[in-house]
Order: sequence, then structure tokens, then C-alpha cells
Amino acid sequence: MKGFTGVVQMIDRSEFEMILRGYGLTTARFVYRMPDHPSILQEFIWQEYDLAPKFPALHDFIDFWHQKIEGPLHSVIFTHKRLISGREWRNVSGEMVLN
Repeated sequence: MKGFTGVVQMIDRSEFEMILRGYGLTTARFVYRMPDHPSILQEFIWQEYDLAPKFPALHDFIDFWHQKIEGPLHSVIFTHKRLISGREWRNVSGEMVLN
């Protein structure tokens, strides 16, 4: 295709399979206190594929934080979005060759 300037991005096959199984992208904003300066709040953004409504990956990360990170959590705010559902996906046979 002459003159094609777009970027084609492929996601990992296992990532795509997770999306089809109902996983969605979970983004969490962790606000925590600095261990040496408790009056200062810091932010940490975390993103992972997770299953709603139980959010096992998010809970695992919060457990990890409590065990390994010295900064005590002030708050956790998160959002979750399913990227595709089984009804939205369909198999299309075909091939496009790019030179």
C-alpha cells in the first residue's frame, strides 16, 4: 500500500484471549503517605487486566503493597472497563498483505 502512514499495533495473543474471557482494563490511583514525611501525599498509578466484580489482581496488588511497601495507603480509587465482549467479537476470514 503506497503512501500508508498509519501504525498497526497488534496485541499479544494471550492478552486477546484474556479480553475474550471477560477481563477488562483496571486502572487504580494509589494515594499514599511518604514514610519519612507523613504529611506529604504521593500518587502511584497501576494498570492491569482484571475480572470484575471481585478484582483479584487489584486485591493481590493491595496485599503486596501492605506487605512490601513502607508508605501507608491513604486511598485507592479505581475504574474498570471491559474492552470487548463475546457478543462483539466475530471471526472474519481473510488476509491483507502489506508490502
